[in-house]
Amino acid sequence: MFSLLRTSHPPTGVEHSIYASFFNAGEKNLIVAGSNLLKVYRLVPENVQKRDPHPKLKLECMGEWRLMGWIQSLAAVRLVGASRDSILLTFKDAKLSLIEYCPETHDLITLSLHHFEDIAAKEGFIQNEEIPLIRVDPENRCAAMAVYGKKIIVLPFKRDISTLAEEGISSEGDISLEGLRIGSASSKILPSYTIDLSQVISSNSVDNIIDIQFLHGYNQPTLLILYEPSPTYTGRVAVKRDTCRLDVISIDVKERLSALIWSRELLPFDCVKAIPVPVPIGGILVFAVNSLFYVNQGIPIYGVSLNAMGDKGVTTDILIRPLEGVKLSLDCAVAEFLSPDQLVISLKGGELYVLTLLVDAMRSVKGFHVDKAAASVLTTCLSTLGNGYLFLGSRLGNSLLLKYTSREAGQIGGSRKPQEPAQKRKRLDTHGDWLDAESEELEVYGSTVETVHHKISTFSFEVCDNLLNIGPCGYVSMGEPAFLSDEFSTNSPDPDIELVSTAGHGKNGALCVLQRTVRPQVVTAFELPGCIDMWTLMGPDAKGSSAEHAFLLLSRKESSMLLQTGQEINELDSSGFCTTESTIFASNIGGNSHIIQVLSKSILVLKESNLVQTVPVEFGSPLADVTCIDPYVSVLTEDGQAGIYIFKDGKLTMTKTRIGEVPGRVKSPFVAISLYKDRSGLLTTESKNISKKKSSSASSSQNQKVKKAEDLDDEDELLYGSSEAQIGMFISEKENGSSKEVEVEKEPESWERYFDPIKKTYWLVTLRQNGNLELYSVPDFTLRFVSQNFQLLQDILLDNMSTRVPVQSSDPSFKFIESLPKVTELRLFGLGSKGRRPILMARLADHEVVMYELYAYEAPNLSPDQLKVRFKKIRHGLVLRERKSRNNREDKQTLSASTHTKTFRYFNDIAGYEGIFISGPYPHWLFFTGRGEVRVHPMSIDGSIGIFAPFHNVNCPQGFLYYNRISELRICVLPAHLVYDAPWPVRKVPLRCSPHQVVFHMESKTFAVITSVAEPSNKVWKFNGDDKELNIEDRDDRFLYPNLDKFSLQLFSPISWEAIPGTKLQLDDWEYVTCMKHLYLSSEGMHSGMRGFLVVGTNFNYGEDITSRGNIKIYDVIEVVPEPGQPLTKHKIKTVYDKEQKGPVTALAAVSGYLVTTVGQKIYIWQFKNGDLHGIAFIDTNIYIHQIHTLKNFLLIADVYQSISVLQYQPDYRTLSIISSDSHPLEVYAAEFVIDNGQLGFVATDAQRNLSIFVYSPESKESDGGEKLVRKADIHIGQHINCLWRVRAKLTDTTCNQRLLPENEKKHITWYATLDGSLGHLLPLSEKVYRRLLTLNNVLTNSLEHTAGLNPRGYRTIRTISRDLRNPSRSIIDGDLVFSFSDLSVTDKAEFSRKIGTSTAEIMDDLAELDRNAAHF
Repeated sequence: MFSLLRTSHPPTGVEHSIYASFFNAGEKNLIVAGSNLLKVYRLVPENVQKRDPHPKLKLECMGEWRLMGWIQSLAAVRLVGASRDSILLTFKDAKLSLIEYCPETHDLITLSLHHFEDIAAKEGFIQNEEIPLIRVDPENRCAAMAVYGKKIIVLPFKRDISTLAEEGISSEGDISLEGLRIGSASSKILPSYTIDLSQVISSNSVDNIIDIQFLHGYNQPTLLILYEPSPTYTGRVAVKRDTCRLDVISIDVKERLSALIWSRELLPFDCVKAIPVPVPIGGILVFAVNSLFYVNQGIPIYGVSLNAMGDKGVTTDILIRPLEGVKLSLDCAVAEFLSPDQLVISLKGGELYVLTLLVDAMRSVKGFHVDKAAASVLTTCLSTLGNGYLFLGSRLGNSLLLKYTSREAGQIGGSRKPQEPAQKRKRLDTHGDWLDAESEELEVYGSTVETVHHKISTFSFEVCDNLLNIGPCGYVSMGEPAFLSDEFSTNSPDPDIELVSTAGHGKNGALCVLQRTVRPQVVTAFELPGCIDMWTLMGPDAKGSSAEHAFLLLSRKESSMLLQTGQEINELDSSGFCTTESTIFASNIGGNSHIIQVLSKSILVLKESNLVQTVPVEFGSPLADVTCIDPYVSVLTEDGQAGIYIFKDGKLTMTKTRIGEVPGRVKSPFVAISLYKDRSGLLTTESKNISKKKSSSASSSQNQKVKKAEDLDDEDELLYGSSEAQIGMFISEKENGSSKEVEVEKEPESWERYFDPIKKTYWLVTLRQNGNLELYSVPDFTLRFVSQNFQLLQDILLDNMSTRVPVQSSDPSFKFIESLPKVTELRLFGLGSKGRRPILMARLADHEVVMYELYAYEAPNLSPDQLKVRFKKIRHGLVLRERKSRNNREDKQTLSASTHTKTFRYFNDIAGYEGIFISGPYPHWLFFTGRGEVRVHPMSIDGSIGIFAPFHNVNCPQGFLYYNRISELRICVLPAHLVYDAPWPVRKVPLRCSPHQVVFHMESKTFAVITSVAEPSNKVWKFNGDDKELNIEDRDDRFLYPNLDKFSLQLFSPISWEAIPGTKLQLDDWEYVTCMKHLYLSSEGMHSGMRGFLVVGTNFNYGEDITSRGNIKIYDVIEVVPEPGQPLTKHKIKTVYDKEQKGPVTALAAVSGYLVTTVGQKIYIWQFKNGDLHGIAFIDTNIYIHQIHTLKNFLLIADVYQSISVLQYQPDYRTLSIISSDSHPLEVYAAEFVIDNGQLGFVATDAQRNLSIFVYSPESKESDGGEKLVRKADIHIGQHINCLWRVRAKLTDTTCNQRLLPENEKKHITWYATLDGSLGHLLPLSEKVYRRLLTLNNVLTNSLEHTAGLNPRGYRTIRTISRDLRNPSRSIIDGDLVFSFSDLSVTDKAEFSRKIGTSTAEIMDDLAELDRNAAHF
């Protein structure tokens, strides 16, 4: 059984974030990672018109990389002599990659690879659940990585520039076991090594490492290790507590020596993380679940308990004080320092707290002040972005960019009690290094009360931007779209489906309504046969963004037609427009004051539909293509001549004809031309980077000011403290925005340059027949950029201005270029916010589309008059070629009837979005907003679309027109309830509670949703010998009570996505819903004998002492008379059965009209009759069945620990028997059937993030005569899959209205949704296609350069907990890798096709076929 697994929707959850100089030293970027996706964002002001010192910033995505590995941790380091930061990534089990942005290729390059997965390092363990943590020394001297929970690896970096210069690049390509160092980085990175912790820390063995951190303010790299050498757990705290320990070691990277400096032996058993405190305070904060500690060398530990469970004598014996007025837990908390004495903490409930360290004059922490600042998203990672901005990354909700402001909230001061030991150590702070004068210890005795005042700030947070997250997708249901226009409700065998998934948790809980394709709402439609092109035109009084279109010009083969568009659409008989000839192009010009109509041999200029000028076109050849960017018009003739016209003072005049021609040399004719107005400021010969001189002078002046501040700290103040001393005597203490003390000169923020005005320039982009892509500046028509051999579609388009070598026609490469598909269309568009992101798009003769992004590139070898830009190919993965087996050519002729019909249609405001509509056999929308990501959505619902135009009218606001395959003009709008700036069009419906299950009720067209709300509870059930009794536990005010989930069932309407009033069913306390399905059960009252019911299984979760029981609940959704003014109230839920069972009900299904349930460890089959359930058959099973799926009379059951089994119900004998089961243990997360015509497989996903396919094969040796299921295929996905569902493969191709392959009739595609927010599918393959793609898969694995040096084959190999004697079966193609073939250059495609003995066209046809088989939703 062969399959292809492909990700259709990328993961959206965010797990790691850092703020670093990714592109260059002049700007800092936000780098986020989630699952296997790495994204880089730039901070951009929302409003650039008005200069603001603290603007509202937005995130703009500048790059995205999909890795062949699950990112475990992330850090940034600045290597010596580097002009940007390098990124350290760690992967399971113990891989480390050092990567860096490369401006040459606008891509990531791998500098160094390190791999510590040898048997000796693993010490015999197969599976490792410890996360490989990476930490970087604050001075960038080395990085440390904790692996396997017990080993620490050091990656040293050279810091001496002089030795670098002497060594040069002599050690390039040095390969060692410790690390493979690539290119020039080899001279900056020393070989990695493992610290022998048994030698350094001899008192006890280091194990169960909780956290490692580098400390601030030491001369040598100093590493803190927080670990638990001898673990305990909550149940043993009474006899064994305070098991955590903290050791600090100094690392000499040159000599590879380490020494223990100081340690703290007793810390609570529930320590979760350590956070280093920046200088000038220094030291470390240790977070435990119920307490908080400040630890530093040579001073007593200072700790506070945060709730009653952290108090002395409860979970710890450490002398600890309660923190007054605070009741919280630091479990799952993340924190980041805002300033040297303030850090922001996000708790597991999403609350944001600001913790202030109260510091005395000796810079010693004497107290904590906790202030609740805001309630926000449930946070996974936290990053401070420059001055005043904070990023909260989340995998349970949308990630947020916050702007924070602080203001002073008075002072708190206390009497320092004389009983406290006032032992002090004098510490001089010079350049952040501490010199501890041990001999001069000062002891202060006496009973005088000393008062210290500490300034406290309060913070306010404002949301600036958010990143949409649809994960974690726990459960997915298919439903019918509520807004489907009547025109699309055809008798197609492929139904239109939308997906509804549960997302988030707690207050971030939501439902996500997902549609992969765009389904427009049709306002009206009418037949207009024979049209080949159309344009919408503004009237003369159209001003501003709300301007409406006044005319619609339609072009036919030999005539044109003008319609006036107002309240109604009428044909204009008498106007200055030429209607007796076919129109090639029409547009507004002169700021919408005039209109041009281009005919084959002349250009008409009109004002208010009156002709004012006729310009004859004298090229001796008819016009083929026209583009217009006010005030310029470019024309291209059929024989490759080009001309430019300018519109000035109401007149259109020719400015240039022979573009780029030199006397005496014949230039190659033009194939395509396009005008472009640059608003990005990228097309310039000036250097963009901030001059090094400026930044270095800023840093030197800063150093001088710091020195001045240090002179203030005289010895008396250090010894005795000062009553006026500020907190820790920081150099710059802000008060109400004005800086007291000595003000430090700030470096300019990178986003400030967006306020600088950008000069708009005009350009002409041309492509010649010889393959030269050229950029000319307009109006002087100077050639500024040439890239040769454009038809090869290379990854990077370089400027060959200085190195041009004309290709001779005798050259073999010339013949190869000649044989390639011709470029039929070329356009350069300024997209994104304010047109800052230029995108070059080209269409080939085989309908494929190529996209390039223009990016700034600076290099010393560029001459001063060269443009400082390059083009980078955008990997979009679209396969737009037509099907190879197509016989019906009529549509093709209609589409290509006119050579000048253009397929890239720009729109600047359709439903508020900007982008390009790509028309043709497989139409797509390309949206590109200020978010900076290319979003491509198909619109397959109406087949091929030949022509398209944006249309803004009183009856169709922000809409569009298109002309479909059956010669019908449709006026449409985009459904406004969906967000299109997302990987799939999506609507997120907030619930503010945790969703668990969602099910579509077919008869009533509503969705039933199970949700739960967590509330603190002081009740607990106890067993008193005879029965259970409810006890109420009363604890003190600081006790954190556990949460009790209260479940409820609610109906939602898919029209408005509001909860239907009166349909909420609240379940009992302690009753948990384990499963819910919409099942067809036999019912005597129905004509078909079946009726759909909502069936719910529950479990009463009283605790481990009391036997679990559960209920089976059967509900019917009935129609009633709605309440006046509330149309949604026509549905009500009626309970038809609700009885307690002898055990928990954990899974449900229906077979042959009977209900199948698991009750405890038994599976029962029930008949629902006369409002009661009657048992028919049962069977004993394994440990905990959590899913049952049925197909005919077969049952597939999934056990939490004991893998999957296949059962059969025999209705004649009324028996349930086991057919076969997998004998190996497997923690199954989800299971489903795989159907490929006559073959039936069983797919299961597991806790190790694998997907396996099992088959029933009684004739094979390893199945023991059919008793055991045989694992036929497996693949590692790297994400947890909780939900699988099946859809039949696509039967029709909407483009040609033809049926696809007949075998698709019985081929099902298994879709999956992951907890990281991604969606994908498993598609069965024929053996012939599988063999071809397998060979391609292997060639691409070996030939392509993979980001961070990761190997796709290693990543996709199945992972197991114990050593498995079965070999990996594979047999599943990695679709993400295979589909990357479509984005390769022509030469790479030809080379790889030759290696596997086939042609590029054949592989692309295969990919197109596979893509269309799974074009659902």
